[in-house]
Amino acid sequence: MKFLLSRLRPFIIVAGLILPGVAFSQTAQDAQKLLVDSVPKPAKKHTPFFGPVPPDTKRFGRAAAEWGLAQVIPFSYGKFIAHAPYSNVTGATIWRNLNPGSWQWDKDIFRTNQFGHPYQGSLYFSAFRSNGYSFWQSAPASVAGSYFWETFGENERPSPNDFINTSFGGVVLGEMSYRLSNKIVNNRHSGFGRQMEEVAAFLANPMNGLNRLLDGKWGKVYGNPKDRDSTQVSAEFDLGVRRFSSITGNGSGKGKTGLFGRAKLMYGSRYKDYKTPFSNIFINVELGQDDSSMVNLLSVYGSLAGWEIESNRDLKHLVILSANYDYISNEAFFYGAQSVKANLYSTFDLSKKITLNTNIGTGPILLAAVPNTYMARGRNYDYTSGFGINGGAGLNIMDRLFASIDYRGGWLYTVNGNKSHYFLHTVTSEFRYAFSKKISLAAEPGYFFLRGKYDDHPDVNKRYPYLRVSTRYAVDF
Repeated sequence: MKFLLSRLRPFIIVAGLILPGVAFSQTAQDAQKLLVDSVPKPAKKHTPFFGPVPPDTKRFGRAAAEWGLAQVIPFSYGKFIAHAPYSNVTGATIWRNLNPGSWQWDKDIFRTNQFGHPYQGSLYFSAFRSNGYSFWQSAPASVAGSYFWETFGENERPSPNDFINTSFGGVVLGEMSYRLSNKIVNNRHSGFGRQMEEVAAFLANPMNGLNRLLDGKWGKVYGNPKDRDSTQVSAEFDLGVRRFSSITGNGSGKGKTGLFGRAKLMYGSRYKDYKTPFSNIFINVELGQDDSSMVNLLSVYGSLAGWEIESNRDLKHLVILSANYDYISNEAFFYGAQSVKANLYSTFDLSKKITLNTNIGTGPILLAAVPNTYMARGRNYDYTSGFGINGGAGLNIMDRLFASIDYRGGWLYTVNGNKSHYFLHTVTSEFRYAFSKKISLAAEPGYFFLRGKYDDHPDVNKRYPYLRVSTRYAVDF
């Protein structure tokens, strides 16, 4: 036994040193776990449906509810007030629309397809955009909203033209109106002027205005949050007289003269923050009662991404990928299109007092509606796809005298309608003298030309020359 103990003594000593440490370590771990368990865990953050929340908070529940509201309201109006035939939705129509083979091009009027559907898509987009979601996170809401409406919102077959117009057009109009809506309201303002700001912002983007109401921000005076959009917006308002003619073929059209008004909004600078979607937006709206419709032109350009090629004190080159929405309606022709373009913008400082700006771009026209003289599939327009090009130059002399010329063209192949293809050319120019930073006198000659080449019918040429003279008021905010 003594011999055995003598042999095991070193192991006994080592065990005597280690085991108490192990026991103490286990006891310490148990004590630590007990201490952690005794500390109350923070409750999971609950995002309230009403009331203000931190700027980056995403409200999926409210966004989804408002997305659904944008579906329910037009459906209810068509079903119970207008008694529109398309609202007679049944289980049979839904089951048919769920079949991918049921899709077909529709024959709705031009204004409905080229403006009504993009506007509806902007509501789906804004439901999420104004509830904390980013541009790219909100874009699928327009796609999903378009598919849901085409399948469950009407008894007509789903149409690819509605799907593209609502999805792509909804994103472009949605982001544009969301950013402008946030710029209109200044939370430091009060009184009647503040209420007018709130109303204007609501009209620009109803979803954003609704959320200001739900958050208790409408009319509330407080300091602007740190994340408030500080992007500069420049606006130009023209009021003047225009002379134009609508000419078909080789004949001469009878000229008309009338008043017109126009608004141009330039959001941001293409040379700043160009990697952020829609950091630079250009909007052009023209109105006049003497032409075929009240709204003669609506054009929206939004930057998606940018790459700087070269930049120094006297020269800047920048490539911008843009999303574009165009709506033209005049006596010669109408045109509605959605496109993506790669644009090269250059600025040359020729001297301290003279600057030259140039641009050139090209890209696919995803879908365009072009007037068809011969009618096809119950429509007076064809659906086309193709590619577009643009280019222009502008000269600025001492911030006093301005001259510019721009060209936009397109080659379009009919994808639904008569067997045909089209060429669109627009040339616009401007000569302007600035009496001050705010007041200018401008003269703008221009020319629109659309040529339709048909396989089974004679070709058609439509022209729209014009001259505008206006007084311009410019303001930054």
